[in-house]
Amino acid sequence: MNFSKTLVQFLKFGIVGISNTLLTAATIWLLLRVFHSSNYLANIVGYVVGLVNSFIWNRRWTFENHAQVGATIFKFIVTFAISYLLQLGFLSFLLQQTNIDDYVCQLLSIVVYTVVNFFMNKYYTFKTEIK
Repeated sequence: MNFSKTLVQFLKFGIVGISNTLLTAATIWLLLRVFHSSNYLANIVGYVVGLVNSFIWNRRWTFENHAQVGATIFKFIVTFAISYLLQLGFLSFLLQQTNIDDYVCQLLSIVVYTVVNFFMNKYYTFKTEIK
């Protein structure tokens, strides 16, 4: 394993992750506070925006993945679905079982999504095959 390559990928993943988080959080905030949409609609739309951004930048820039788009996008969507469902469950728990502000609940659930998504993308979606 090339440590410096892994470190560079990790840093790039972090940059992409920050942009995803900012886009997701801004979209959720806009939908909640400006358009007064439901928590769940705001959450879904926010994550779709982040998902598109994440796939483009992680495939092209972070992992420089050259596998067929169809195979990669399938794995990416599976990774997203698992990460998203876990964070949505956590969000639902926080909204129903605590008195925490709904936007803070959204931000806390982003942490769950980010951790799960990083490890699944690293070891499943964009895993480099050893030649």
